[in-house]
Amino acid sequence: MAPRILDFGARLRTGRAFSSGDALILCLLAALLYAGLRLAIRAPAEVRGPQLSLSLWALPWYALLSTARMAAAYVLSLAFSLAYGGAAARSRSAERLLLPVLDVLQSVPILSFLPIVLLGLSALLPEAIAAEAASIVLIFTSQAWNLTYSYYQSSTLVPQELREAAAVARLPASLRFRTLELPFAAIGLVWNSIMSWAGGWFFLMAAESFTVGVRDYRLPGLGSYLQAAAGAGDQRALVAGALTLVLLVVALDQLVWRPLLAFCVRFKLDVVAGEDLPTSWFLVVLRRSAVVRLCGQHLVRPLLAALDARAARRAAERPVDSPERDPTARASPVLRVVVVLLLGGVVYGGLRAVVFLLDLPVGDWFEIGVALLATGGRVLCSLVLALLWTVPLGVAIGLSPRLARIVQPVVSVAASFPATALFPAVLLALAHVPGGLDLGAVGLMSLGTQWYLLFNVVAGTNAIPQDLLQTTRLLQLSRVQRWRTLLLPALFPYLVTGCITAAGGAWNASIVAERVHVGGEVLSTTGIGALIAGASDVSDDRLLLAATLSLVAVVLLFNRLFWRRLYRLAETRYRME
Repeated sequence: MAPRILDFGARLRTGRAFSSGDALILCLLAALLYAGLRLAIRAPAEVRGPQLSLSLWALPWYALLSTARMAAAYVLSLAFSLAYGGAAARSRSAERLLLPVLDVLQSVPILSFLPIVLLGLSALLPEAIAAEAASIVLIFTSQAWNLTYSYYQSSTLVPQELREAAAVARLPASLRFRTLELPFAAIGLVWNSIMSWAGGWFFLMAAESFTVGVRDYRLPGLGSYLQAAAGAGDQRALVAGALTLVLLVVALDQLVWRPLLAFCVRFKLDVVAGEDLPTSWFLVVLRRSAVVRLCGQHLVRPLLAALDARAARRAAERPVDSPERDPTARASPVLRVVVVLLLGGVVYGGLRAVVFLLDLPVGDWFEIGVALLATGGRVLCSLVLALLWTVPLGVAIGLSPRLARIVQPVVSVAASFPATALFPAVLLALAHVPGGLDLGAVGLMSLGTQWYLLFNVVAGTNAIPQDLLQTTRLLQLSRVQRWRTLLLPALFPYLVTGCITAAGGAWNASIVAERVHVGGEVLSTTGIGALIAGASDVSDDRLLLAATLSLVAVVLLFNRLFWRRLYRLAETRYRME
């Protein structure tokens, strides 16, 4: 019988909360942020953004520009995820460095430090290029982390017999990636790609319409169109922009994501005859297309065959008993000098940041501690609330392709809607209710958590072999027994991935959920997000840097003490073999 999921607490292994690598990572982050603050001083004193048209005829062009930025950020995110997640999964020594760095990256509140990114890039690049680069960077940060965690988690859960078969066949790294690692991770990557695009749409308004004092960094696009329409009170333009966004989401669902989901069915561990599989009308059209067939026969397949043959030749030329890499070989003197110089630069930058923070009053540090506790409680509440409904709904969608065909477009639209536009109105309505702002902040932070959980639960349910599901029916297990012995253990790795990315989303959403400007009024509640946003508003660089580094340290500590151990438990006990 499958292991119980409710007795994992006694099995968690002990470990150090912080290591020297974590201290180096925090030092590196402090150095980068301090360098950004210094570069921001050299930014142009005034930047004028382009004039945006609220004409309906401008919407197709703006939608195309926004989609291009999203696509550029997604390509970067996917390449980063495959390289970074694969490196962390293949090497324990690399994992000890790369995963803490990933924890830090996904916890940095980019919304609060976008002014520093913009101003720093403006000091180095032309204004237009700096704004485009900053926009793509912001969208990248809303797409990359969940993809990376998903690929890392899938790579660590590849069944041992498949790994051994690849080792016996002496598959080179490129072939092993294309024929084993990527197919095994495909279902999770597709569902997390849907979530990544939804996250990109979610932050689109912030990515395309940002002002820093008298500097206007707006970019023409769908997000800035919605922001301008909301600011001008143009209901006609606002409705037209929202409908355009919905149409884009539905079109991508039908033309991209639904075909990919139907295509990825072939990568399940098993497919039982008669199983109700996902379908896609567009995939059928592509398979019947003569152009696609000819491209596959005369371009894609020959190219892949040539690459595979080259990789196989290189593997065959290597002696059987010779390792790919000599473990006793030392790094070249040049490489060692470069590493020493980089470490020296990081330490120097970190020390400068520490000196910069020495003048921060003790009262501010106490305020940071209280704010972290308040926001941490809201993050926990938002995670619990999201888990209560995403797990049952995600399992229902994953077990029923027919239900998925109906619900997935609705969920994609809901996840993609830029809910940041609703924050001021919701908080204003709750402003005069006892505890209203605290409750409103929890609800708004849930919008930054729930979709990560839902899409990972659906991906995990889709990956469960059908023979196991049919076995539970043949054994006539009760619903409680089925959840306890199969569904929850099988979903456990995906829930860990979803919770890590959801928690990161909640910490980031606190920046806009705990402090909101409504007209000339500022609505705020106690929390690290409100503290960071307030420090950014008044350009208090010391408080901004101290609050952000404290937030990163807390997230890093929690991930190391809790989530990392759950990852190890998922890898050792709750993997499909």
